[in-house]
Amino acid sequence: MNAFVRTMVVAATLCLPWVASAQKYANGLIDKTVAVIGNEAITVSQIEEQVQMMRAQGMSSDRNMRCELLEQMLESKLFLMQARIDSLTVNMDMVNGELSQRFDQIRTSLGGDEEVEKYFGKPIYKLRQEWMATLQDQSLTQQEQSQVASNIPELTPYDVKQYLDTTAVEDLPMVPIKYQLSQIAIYPDREAANMAVREKLLSLRERIINGEKFSTLARIYSEDPGSARKGGELGMASKSIFWPAFSDAAMSLRPGVISQIVETPDGFHIIEVLEKKGDMFNARHILLKPQYTDEDRQKAFKTLDSLRTEILSEAVTFSLASRFYSQDPATRTNGGQMADPQSGSSYFEIDQLKPQDYAAIKDLKEGEISEPVESLDNEGRNGNTVYKIIRVDKIIPAHTATFENDYTQILAQVRNQKQLEAINAFVDGKIKTTYIVIDPLFAECDFTRPGWKDKIRKD
Repeated sequence: MNAFVRTMVVAATLCLPWVASAQKYANGLIDKTVAVIGNEAITVSQIEEQVQMMRAQGMSSDRNMRCELLEQMLESKLFLMQARIDSLTVNMDMVNGELSQRFDQIRTSLGGDEEVEKYFGKPIYKLRQEWMATLQDQSLTQQEQSQVASNIPELTPYDVKQYLDTTAVEDLPMVPIKYQLSQIAIYPDREAANMAVREKLLSLRERIINGEKFSTLARIYSEDPGSARKGGELGMASKSIFWPAFSDAAMSLRPGVISQIVETPDGFHIIEVLEKKGDMFNARHILLKPQYTDEDRQKAFKTLDSLRTEILSEAVTFSLASRFYSQDPATRTNGGQMADPQSGSSYFEIDQLKPQDYAAIKDLKEGEISEPVESLDNEGRNGNTVYKIIRVDKIIPAHTATFENDYTQILAQVRNQKQLEAINAFVDGKIKTTYIVIDPLFAECDFTRPGWKDKIRKD
């Protein structure tokens, strides 16, 4: 018996009767089944729990959101039923990771376990059970979606050529201007700047110990704008959302005790813990970042300007100068060539470049080298100060995608299109062959797929 026939059998023999149950859910409202799909049911409470979740994460909700959520749930159920027929297994590593991340986000957003229980109207253990079950279903759903998408035929250059030949020029993708760049980077005297920050923080720590208010000094001196205006207070949050060095230091403190200096990729901190609950804490901190002087800048610019002169006079190659003088470990070993840290590509679109870097090279031609510029590296959340010269190795002008120059990009687009078509065909086919009933409550919804409208129960 093939998968299609088995789906029909399951739908016919195990479908639930259409009933509006009279049980109450978390906020005291009457629950109701609003959709039956195969042997699965979707209730008002399930939709409202997703709305609650989205609100807890700062999203707004309206009637359209509920329509969208119902449609997403219905589609997920179709994939879930097929995943069970295909005997797919749950990826528990993914589920456990997602569950931990979800709890940490919600607990941090709402301010702790007690607030989570109050918000959702359920004990933590019950929420864990429900969210675990939901994430297990999601794991199966995602695997089935991937399986459907991967079943498309292997694509060939002929498919790419056919796509280009049958697509109007104005509908072909535009490839934005791209730059291939190399750099020689020099850092300021970090040791001296770090020492200055430490001395300032030690002074602030001593003032707090001698009776001055931590919150007052945080408002004046802290370089964390989000917490400085609140006296350095971070709010009750899971330790997992902070840098490990920060959370380890905070969890080891007794309330009211001021930490020693803690270094993270964001800078240097002193911390005061206000409250701890399990693996959550509320703390104040003062963040200071190393500051560099005009002397640092002038010294680095002088070195870079000399290197630029030598390279332009062909006394030394850019690649060799980078290997000997650049202080950026990520680029010095390959002659200074820069790569996007996210994709690993050596080509940058404008929005992938640091604003300072783009300002330095935007008017240059291929082979030209920028004047020295102050920029940022990719460390921490905001980057560290670095001085550099940048060579434009290659410029690919903005253009309509072509077979010769953009084969890989077009192939990826064709593959995505074919996969989307396969997924759409799967869902549309299952809508026609699966037992589905949707409550008239959703009759006014503007569903993406017209097939859902045919499944609305006629009263």
